[in-house]
Amino acid sequence: SMVEEARAVHAEKRATDESIGRFGAEFMPAEGKVMTQCNAGALATAGIGTALGVIRVAVEQGHKLHVLVPETRPYLQGARLTAWELHEGGVPLTLITDNMVGHFMKTGTVGAVVVGADRIAANGDTANKIGTYQIAVLAREHGVPFYVAAPVSTFDLTISSGEQIPIEERSAEEVTHLRGVRIAPDVAVANPAFDVTPARLITAIICERGVARAPYTESLRRLAGSVAIATPG
Repeated sequence: SMVEEARAVHAEKRATDESIGRFGAEFMPAEGKVMTQCNAGALATAGIGTALGVIRVAVEQGHKLHVLVPETRPYLQGARLTAWELHEGGVPLTLITDNMVGHFMKTGTVGAVVVGADRIAANGDTANKIGTYQIAVLAREHGVPFYVAAPVSTFDLTISSGEQIPIEERSAEEVTHLRGVRIAPDVAVANPAFDVTPARLITAIICERGVARAPYTESLRRLAGSVAIATPG
C-alpha cells in the first residue's frame, strides 16, 4: 500500500508539472534565449519540473530555446543540477556565473525569465533561491518578462506579503569553502538561502490551474479556490 501511495503521489506531481508546463509554454519565445535560476526541474519536484517543465513543454511544442543557467552560488544548484538535467534532456544551454546575468540582459538576447518558487504570499511576493530578486530587477530594467512557475501548494494566502516569509540562513562553510577547501579568510559570513521578489516585478504566476496576473490578491485567491486542474486554451 505504501508503494501504491508513492506511485499515486508521483503521478499527481507529474500531472501538476505537466499542466504548469502547458500553461507556461505559451509565454516562452518561439525562438531565442530564456533564463532560469536554481533548480526547478525533475530533481526538485519528482515530475518534469515547474520552471524547467515550462521550458521542456515549450521545446516539445517546437520552440527553439536556448537556456542561460546561472550557477546559483554558493551551493551551485544551477551548475550541478539544472545544467545536468537540461543537458541530459537534450535542451541547448549555456552555463554562466551569477555575476554575468546583467551582461546578458543588457545585450538583449534574453526573451524571458522563468523561475520556480518556494512560497508565494497573498499579494504575489515570491520567495525563491537567493539571486532571484536581482534577476527580476535586471529583467524589469531591460524589458524582459519575468514569470514564476509553481504549484498551488506554494501559495500561502495566510500571509499578506513577502515581508512575513522567514529566510533560512545556511552554513557559512558553503561560502568560505569549496569541496572542503577553504577559499576565504576566517571572517563573518552571510548566507541567506532565499530572497523575496516583490509582486510588482512579476509578469505572471503560472500554476497547474491557470495563470495569475496582477492584482495577485484577487487572481491567486481565485486559483487557490478552484478545484480541478484546468487545461490551456
